[in-house]
Amino acid sequence: MRTLLLLASALLALPLHAAQLTLDLANGARTWSTEQLLTHPQARDIDIPDDVSYKRPMHYRAVPVAALLEGVASDAHLQAVATDGFAAEIPAGPLLQKTGSQAWLAVEDPAHPWPGLSKDKPSAGPFYLVWTDPAASGISPEQWPYAVGKIRLLASVAERFPALLPDPGIAATDPVNQGFALFQKNCFACHRLNGAGDSQLGPDLNIPHNPTEYFAGDYLKLYIRNPQALRQWPQAKMPAITPQVLSDEELDQVVKYLKHMAGRKVTP
Repeated sequence: MRTLLLLASALLALPLHAAQLTLDLANGARTWSTEQLLTHPQARDIDIPDDVSYKRPMHYRAVPVAALLEGVASDAHLQAVATDGFAAEIPAGPLLQKTGSQAWLAVEDPAHPWPGLSKDKPSAGPFYLVWTDPAASGISPEQWPYAVGKIRLLASVAERFPALLPDPGIAATDPVNQGFALFQKNCFACHRLNGAGDSQLGPDLNIPHNPTEYFAGDYLKLYIRNPQALRQWPQAKMPAITPQVLSDEELDQVVKYLKHMAGRKVTP
């Protein structure tokens, strides 16, 4: 009975809605609790002037991501997995930087929860990867994953998912290959292609039909620029991809990659 009472007291002492973050790296898996991260020796208060998810200035208690990636090399590849199935593929190099664009793991304090992302929606917590000076390294909105539950070390996208690869005979400088690189950075966090990918959020972009097969003319580009302008529904999740995220030239390259892959379908 005494043991049960002690256990109950310990559970009551835990912060309300405390969460856990799993880091699965080369030296094994480690779990960090909300309390451990809030009291991390390198935790500090930061201000984000133009938060990608909240669309306004935000203030956070955060830990430099580099401080959590012990033993990770700058040429490694990481994936941040959110609780809603969003899976952001991020090269380790930018995450390890200590100048210019710097990555931070914002930690939601249960005693002072963040606001909801919009009406009737939860906050970006319990863990949210944010950036100071994101423009310095061209950090895209897809590299701001929120509701993060796990960060893991993986092989590159090309190694894990060969079904995504363009024809190997195409030059590395070809717009199709440039589009493939942009696809990984800006689209792959939500979408699969040829059944390949880890995201559970958006539809496959090649199976059964590639969007270049059913969007006539420039409608695919218009849809990417502003999805709600072509297909409007309340629960839509795809954001508008502005020219600040993908220039017109880059958007052309992504579409060229998709059109190329329409001829390289692989049944899952």
